[in-house]
Amino acid sequence: MPQHETKKCERCTRDFECKVGNIAECQCTRVTLTYEERVFIEEKYTDCLCGECLQTLQFQYRLYRNHIFRF
Repeated sequence: MPQHETKKCERCTRDFECKVGNIAECQCTRVTLTYEERVFIEEKYTDCLCGECLQTLQFQYRLYRNHIFRF
């Protein structure tokens, strides 16, 4: 039986279900991050984040990157 645990998102503090025992079904796998996006997030957070926060941070990184490369 896969292990699931309720975790608190480090960013927004909402509870979510982490499916560490069955990572293929975990909510975090629904957000595909590039290496650079992962580094950006890992510089700020050390624990799991909910899928919504992962998407938000991905969007913020892309805005930041696009702004930097325009100049």
